[in-house]
Amino acid sequence: MIITLWLTYLAFHHGIVPSITRFIKFQKQKAHRFDMGNCCTKKSSSHTDHTPSSGQIGQPVTEQPTNQSNNSPTPTNSLPTTSTQQLSLPTSRTKKTKTTIVDIEYLVLQTLAAIKTLVDNDQEAPRCILKLHAIAENEFGWLAVVKSIIATIPITKPLGPAVITLLMDECPLPSKSAMLDLLQDLDLSSTNASLNSRMDVRRHRNIEIVLGCLGEKLAGPSSVSLLTKDVLDYLFENLSPIHHASVILHSLITLEKFSQTSENKMTICSRLKTISPSPLGLLEDWYHHTDFTKREVGFCARWCQDNLFINEKRKFTYEVLDLSKISVMLNSKDVSEYLKISANGLEARCDASSFESVRSTFPIDAGIWYYEATVITMGVMQIGWATKNSKFLNYEGYGIGDDEYSISYDGCRKLIWHNAKSNSNNHPAWKPGDILGLLLDLDNCEVIFSLNGDALPPNRAVFKFAKNGFLAAASFMSFQQCEFNFGHAPFMYPPSDVQFQTFNYHGSLTQQEKIILPRHKKLQQLRLVKVKDNSCNLCFDERASVRLEPCQHSGFCSTCVSQLELCPLCRVNITSWTNEEKLLPETNGIEIKNNGAVKQVLQSQTLDENFQNSDDKTIKDENG
Repeated sequence: MIITLWLTYLAFHHGIVPSITRFIKFQKQKAHRFDMGNCCTKKSSSHTDHTPSSGQIGQPVTEQPTNQSNNSPTPTNSLPTTSTQQLSLPTSRTKKTKTTIVDIEYLVLQTLAAIKTLVDNDQEAPRCILKLHAIAENEFGWLAVVKSIIATIPITKPLGPAVITLLMDECPLPSKSAMLDLLQDLDLSSTNASLNSRMDVRRHRNIEIVLGCLGEKLAGPSSVSLLTKDVLDYLFENLSPIHHASVILHSLITLEKFSQTSENKMTICSRLKTISPSPLGLLEDWYHHTDFTKREVGFCARWCQDNLFINEKRKFTYEVLDLSKISVMLNSKDVSEYLKISANGLEARCDASSFESVRSTFPIDAGIWYYEATVITMGVMQIGWATKNSKFLNYEGYGIGDDEYSISYDGCRKLIWHNAKSNSNNHPAWKPGDILGLLLDLDNCEVIFSLNGDALPPNRAVFKFAKNGFLAAASFMSFQQCEFNFGHAPFMYPPSDVQFQTFNYHGSLTQQEKIILPRHKKLQQLRLVKVKDNSCNLCFDERASVRLEPCQHSGFCSTCVSQLELCPLCRVNITSWTNEEKLLPETNGIEIKNNGAVKQVLQSQTLDENFQNSDDKTIKDENG
């Protein structure tokens, strides 16, 4: 029981995804479900299917000369392909069809075009994704799809990296031989990689994203076999400041994803110790760079040094920061699994394939309030306001603005979200450096969004369901980042026609509450935590007093249950729940550090792989 409680606590509060979540996600992928956040799974009314009705894509094609005829499908906004090689690829039907590389690249581009207009979480996956999935069902087809992804996704599209992640998640797991064939085709030897990285930024950025997806998805021994010497040399070579910032950024993220397997983490740490000065230390100097891509690199380099690749000679960021002027920040205890929060609590980034969310530390109940968010990346983020009743269902694709208790601004697609419905606006799409202003007027029940000082008309939709208890909040799609200003610094575009209050002036945090500890430091503290037998299995803070219907599972508090739709134990829909005075007898508490099984988990070098790695999910209890 203690093991179950502890693992559940880690899963909900410390960024570790339980194996059951991974299993459910994989089952959805097998069923062709398109779950990558409401940000890319909602379909607007103006959307039309971009797949040609003539059925050219994926249909049998005859031998053609190099110059295509007018009847051949021509990818829009794509680079010329170098081959029209035919592939004999089985689809879900019994017969085989012949598909060319051009067809596959066109399907990839169709996915990129469709992703921005999909806004319905209950919608079936677009046909282009289903066709790519069918093509990738055999080894030869999988290789063709992956190579087309690498060759086709342009670097100029803000959703390009997220689309690569989506397509890699949708494709079936590759065999070991397919991975080795891919590495052979990519030819990542240090000589070739160093000569070509600066010349073909798109290709090498896409290669890194693909490698990161595979390293994270395969995990365990398969991930170890993928991180060959050539791959490791390639990734470290691409950390050099002489390369394009996008190549450096995704090389760093790929190393991070590989490190989710402990053996890979030790390999990477060993390599870092042999390099002086540390490449991560040099890249960390870009943290405040005026080039926003380099700023992303600086953020990731600092986060990795604080949380993954520990240098004993380097002080942790939280130890050297001056937080005396910060009274409100992002709440590191009210955040979904994989969101990265800076040590000062004012910057957040998501590099996972899920839709990660966070709320701030200071709730407001009356008056007029304002804060700003600086856009670092130009992809999908939903930034706005939410109450504690707003649900973070990151793997189901729901974030801020996707329920009745929150409202958000999506500057990538120029939409306002509330209750999972959207309204368009006349703002231009946001870009790095833009300032999003967010005004909440509780006296007049109005929310006003502005972009670089250009305000939209007031929105009152959220006040039908909530009147107080609002917090600043945001949700992030893959590879997205922004910085929040709650008033610790002068605002760039403060409203001039209304008197407002700032979070930072009225908020209050103790010195201890301001500290956002690195992951391993949190785990060290958790070794000393005492948990009562009658505590909620999810938060461990409140008394377990709720029984769920119809499954009859218990062990949860009313606060946690109010944010659930499925039972955490059996995944059955919750139809209702009952408060019970007493589920378990009072005890004096159980000291977790004395539990052998939990102690064994905590002493593992990488707890993440106990949940994420398919080969390392079993935790043995030495006490039986």
